[in-house]
Amino acid sequence: MIPFTKAHACGNDFLIVTEEAAAGRDWAELARQLCARNTGVGADGVEFFAWTNQSGPGAREGRIRLHNADGSVAEISGNGTRCVAAWMAEAAGALPGDTLEIETDAGLRICHVNSVNREKGFTVDVTTGMGVPEFTARTVTIPGGVQIEGVIVSTGNPHFVILVDNADFSVDGQGWQSIGQQICGHPDFPYQINVEFVRILNPGEIEIRIFERGVGPTSSSGTGTSASATAAIALHGGTSPLRVLAPGGGQTVAWNGPGTELQLTGPASLIARGEAWG
Repeated sequence: MIPFTKAHACGNDFLIVTEEAAAGRDWAELARQLCARNTGVGADGVEFFAWTNQSGPGAREGRIRLHNADGSVAEISGNGTRCVAAWMAEAAGALPGDTLEIETDAGLRICHVNSVNREKGFTVDVTTGMGVPEFTARTVTIPGGVQIEGVIVSTGNPHFVILVDNADFSVDGQGWQSIGQQICGHPDFPYQINVEFVRILNPGEIEIRIFERGVGPTSSSGTGTSASATAAIALHGGTSPLRVLAPGGGQTVAWNGPGTELQLTGPASLIARGEAWG
């Protein structure tokens, strides 16, 4: 049996499984099995966790390795990291003002606990340092010779951000899901790329849609939110702090521009615990 905790951040859901519980297993296959919506527990990915500070029940340092729902490895998920922060906060008895340190394949992420709510389950509001984003304009040609202009943004993992000016997020008459799938698996990106579609509502607020590699359309993405905000602030007149609205809810990005670290704030909730046959 594989013990797990299920958590979500703005509807972007993850399973947290300790490395000890997954010892001797093929993590990619285990992720595919557990994440299956109809035959497994169901999730967008599995965060495999190990404590790195063994000082006792108050330990607040850990390491995670992320496998997407299709079993592929991802460097980091902003929402997944925040879900792990919620799990650590409960385990450590963390309070507002406390800090959690999480090592990811994209580097160390420092998570500051802003609030803790135990009224219905366990929910935290967390601000996470997401590193210094890098960005560059890029044009991608998809089948039919259609050229899609966007911005490649690195937030520890790769994103292609497309600015749209319509409420349905379509591009060149095609639905955003179709465009996202074509760009995600485009030969220009041999390891695939996350794709975001950004609609600017006003200088302080944008709305996005997300096509995530290894998953497909998702209700939210922390790194996608960060990448979208980077493009909006750097190139399209957005202001910081910037509210970013996704189908699963809103998050807030504070960023002072190129060369500075981006800060992402949003909620994460623990929603279930159980055991699965593995």
